[in-house]
Amino acid sequence: MVDFEEHGNAERRAPLDIADAVLVLCDAHGHVESWPEGAERLFGHRAADVLGRAAAGLLAPDDAARLPAIAAECRAHGGWSGTLTARREDGGPVDVMVQLARATDGAGTVHWLAVAADAAPFPGRELSRAVLEQLLLQTPIGMAVVDTDLRFVWSNVALERFGGGPAHQRIGRRLAEIQPGLDAEALEAQMRRVLESGEPVLGYEHIGHPRSEPHRERAHAMSFVRLDNGDGRPIGVCYTVTDITERYRNRQRLILLDRAGTAIGQTLDVLHTAQELADVAVPDLADFVTVDLLDSVIRGGDPLTGPPGDTDRVALRRGGQQSARTGMPEAAIGVGDLASYHSWSPPIRALVDGKPWRMEWLDPHGPEWAADVPGGRRRLLREQGLHTAMVVPIRARGTTMGVTSFFRTERGEPFGADDLRLAEEFVTRAAVCLDNARRYTRERDAALTLQRSLLPQGVLDHSSLSLATCYRPADELAGVGGDWFDVIPLSGARLALVVGEVRGHGIGAIATMGRLRTAVQTLAALDLRPEELLAHLDDLVGRVSEEGGQGTDTRAVGTSCLYAVYDPVGRSFTAASAGHPPPVIVAPDGTAAFADLPIGPQLGVSGLPFEAVEVAVKEDSVLALYTDGLLAGTDGTAGEPAKERLLHTLATPDEPLDALCDSVIGALVPRRQHDDVTLLLARTRGLAPDRFASWELAADPAVVSRAREMATRQLAEWDLPEREFTTELVVSELVTNAIRYGSGPIRLRLILEHTLTCEVCDGSSTSPYLRHPRTTDEGGRGLFLISQFTHRWGTRYTTDGKVIWAEQLLS
Repeated sequence: MVDFEEHGNAERRAPLDIADAVLVLCDAHGHVESWPEGAERLFGHRAADVLGRAAAGLLAPDDAARLPAIAAECRAHGGWSGTLTARREDGGPVDVMVQLARATDGAGTVHWLAVAADAAPFPGRELSRAVLEQLLLQTPIGMAVVDTDLRFVWSNVALERFGGGPAHQRIGRRLAEIQPGLDAEALEAQMRRVLESGEPVLGYEHIGHPRSEPHRERAHAMSFVRLDNGDGRPIGVCYTVTDITERYRNRQRLILLDRAGTAIGQTLDVLHTAQELADVAVPDLADFVTVDLLDSVIRGGDPLTGPPGDTDRVALRRGGQQSARTGMPEAAIGVGDLASYHSWSPPIRALVDGKPWRMEWLDPHGPEWAADVPGGRRRLLREQGLHTAMVVPIRARGTTMGVTSFFRTERGEPFGADDLRLAEEFVTRAAVCLDNARRYTRERDAALTLQRSLLPQGVLDHSSLSLATCYRPADELAGVGGDWFDVIPLSGARLALVVGEVRGHGIGAIATMGRLRTAVQTLAALDLRPEELLAHLDDLVGRVSEEGGQGTDTRAVGTSCLYAVYDPVGRSFTAASAGHPPPVIVAPDGTAAFADLPIGPQLGVSGLPFEAVEVAVKEDSVLALYTDGLLAGTDGTAGEPAKERLLHTLATPDEPLDALCDSVIGALVPRRQHDDVTLLLARTRGLAPDRFASWELAADPAVVSRAREMATRQLAEWDLPEREFTTELVVSELVTNAIRYGSGPIRLRLILEHTLTCEVCDGSSTSPYLRHPRTTDEGGRGLFLISQFTHRWGTRYTTDGKVIWAEQLLS
């Protein structure tokens, strides 16, 4: 496409497109051998009427008379170009621009190739022949013809702009001979393909670096068409070349922006997003990219609003880096390390003023930007061949979070203004993703801090259980959930193990979890059976849900919870479930199985009763309580494979609990999990026979003194003489109350663990209560005295009666 001026007139004309030209082949005597469809449209003659006729018969008389002189000039100079007037079939004239070239086929037969284009694209204006000839020379489309050996037989003047020298120097030579740096093999492969198949190749793109501008990449669109003689035999290929560098670069920029939009921000992790920014720019925009962030941004804090300080050195945290070279030799520090820059360096200047910086040619002897490179690896720019650079600040929502630095090696062309605009565009997109990741990091850290503060702060080994726990929050897309676990000491050396899961994620779910955990601890202090505790908890959730009203948190509805009590004296495990998966019991021999536990409704859903199951367990068994996130598997669906994998992984009871916990998490939890995972492992221990004593008592007041004596002897065996007075008081009062107000059978039990517990069991369900008698009352002071002399006391109910207990601290 070209624009032109006629006779000094500055008026711009419509463009002339040489791509509309037609190729006409004649034999050595000037008879037409080929007449394509384009020639029919241009001249108005059908091929059947033209083939075999003299080409002179198609021209106006004056131009037909010029043919001998034109042929002589063509033989002398290898070609001719100018304008001719042809006659259409209806007799009307048509002005055409013509280029003539002498071509020889593989058999040595001479032909004449005529390239013709309409010379009247400008309605309403007569153009001189000189102007038309000038237009033909000015066309930006290079055109050439090669024979069947791929040697040049003709080319236009425009082709000289694409390299290879003048047209007359090309004749008889091949591409590799006239342009050694060109990918001639690929281009000649296209020509051979056209020669063999006859099918044209249109719009073939060729990308290369001209020898005259080795630093600049150029793009060309090429089309190849086979030339046939009258017998249909190929005699060569005509090809055209158009410079489409700007169009190619614009397309590459759009592709890069599109890739940046999809590749950056796939996670809500600050460092991962910074690395995505570096990855997307290499190698299409730069050969080496670094992303440096303020340290507060990586931790989720707010970026600095003022200058980074008055010191000569400013430290930024390397968030990501990428290189087109293997091994990333340009990198002097690793991702996550501190990069120290001089305060005058372009990265710090861009960080402070928020403006980008670009240098087409770096001074190879200039001072290094880095202030302190670890290990003394001070690398000058010239050592790595980095000759051009850009620095773009990472800004989003009015704050600057860091800088991105772009470099090219000696093989690349210098960064231009378009490159800087492109870098600013996708760094701006990445900045929004980084700011989102920063904000999420802050919120997630706050949620995790709240979550951990509401969970037990370290689970210590108990004399009856060895414990190991693991909590893994969901990935950043799902957010922190409301899973929890708890270990609650109960009376009689028993322990309650609790695992629960609140619906949803976020701060609301965590707050609901905290309230439910507190409620479970409060109910556990009442020494309720597991099914009764869940029933009270279900009533509580239901009441909260029924209150309704705006702002009422109903996340507790649908919560699942498993409450289990381990008794080391009876070596039994009693559990009840509210919509929670059953625990796994691993026997000492490694046999693992899910407990046969009825799964009740979730809390607050139906109000139906819960059912508890008591299971006898051997010493050194392992109990595994978990949330359903552990069974989600890699495909996000709970199923038999995950359950079988859980049983298989747990079937190693001799392994330390912490190691076993890690093995289970590694085997069942994917790298990116969509739900929280809580795992609680407990190895059972039976209470040694010499740590407890039990006596059956008759419902006779005379046994009270005998009970005191038996308790005193047991304390002597345990070497606890200082506890005799209080223990005799407790035994006397509790046994007396059981005889007076209860019913048989009556049992007295002493348990020595970290506390000294005295229990009296009877067959009644009467509820004792603490009285405050007046000074004139003769009785009613028993439980009051017990409350004063012991650490705590309480009542728990069994299926056949109740137990009144009192604990004394041993230290």
